[in-house]
Amino acid sequence: MKQPDDRLLKVAAIQQLCGDSKQENLDTSERLIRQAASEQHQLLVLQELHATRYFCQTEDTAVFDLAEPIPGPTTERLSALAKELGIVIVGSVFERRMNGVYHNTAVVFESDGTLAGQYRKMHIPDDPGFYEKFYFTPGDSLRNDGNSGFTPIDTSVGRLGVLVCWDQWYPEAARLMALAGAEVLIYPTAIGWDVTDDPDEQARQLEAWVTVQRGHAVANNLPVIAPNRTGVEPDPTGTSDGIRFWGNSFICGPQGEFLARADEDAETILSATIDRQRSESIRRIWPYLRDRRIEAYGDITKRVRD
Repeated sequence: MKQPDDRLLKVAAIQQLCGDSKQENLDTSERLIRQAASEQHQLLVLQELHATRYFCQTEDTAVFDLAEPIPGPTTERLSALAKELGIVIVGSVFERRMNGVYHNTAVVFESDGTLAGQYRKMHIPDDPGFYEKFYFTPGDSLRNDGNSGFTPIDTSVGRLGVLVCWDQWYPEAARLMALAGAEVLIYPTAIGWDVTDDPDEQARQLEAWVTVQRGHAVANNLPVIAPNRTGVEPDPTGTSDGIRFWGNSFICGPQGEFLARADEDAETILSATIDRQRSESIRRIWPYLRDRRIEAYGDITKRVRD
């Protein structure tokens, strides 16, 4: 019998619709996880806040009732699925850390169901329709274990550089994950258009989102997995027309090449096979990390350069 090639990693990015029912959203996530596992995927990545609607369109203190501790109901369900199916799962939780402290947290479960690690979103936006600073405390820049917040999570399928949505616009986050030994960059995402934006503006925003993440792949010689949600979600207050999440989840290789890309509207399991040795091969011919002039970069830690 032919033995599996350890160089190859079959990964899936799950793009789903989300409604008002947390239970139904998690049922959808589970259905798609089970389908992906049946197709021999080894690593499954869910989108940001897949258990709920994107509630940050408005500021409402009642929404904090949706938050859960870790461990809690959502993590226990994902843990059980990872163990039953023998796969690594990256999920997303609106985390209640303590009274008054809440995080947007990515959780990673090993194939035996254990919590391999978690990452609390570091960059928190506050834009029209994306009022996340009201809900989320930024992740800790220095964790309890002494590591930076930008530290990969070790799993049986490799070292995962897990970041979340707004983090994807920051080259510093991707670079720090790469320097810490990440073998893949992962960006669970919830991003879309104001439904009143004109088509040209929508096209510019989508292209910017795709391009910046492909740039992180190129600049760090790492594959990128970026699942986004899809569908129109209404503004609960009715004061705006809501957000049309643009889907377009994608997986790209270490030169930014598309390995798989979803369309705008479909709920889907995006599948790709990553060659674990390609990053090493690319770094031998494009040695960006070797040629960094670290002695000249001190001003990067300043808010602005005087």
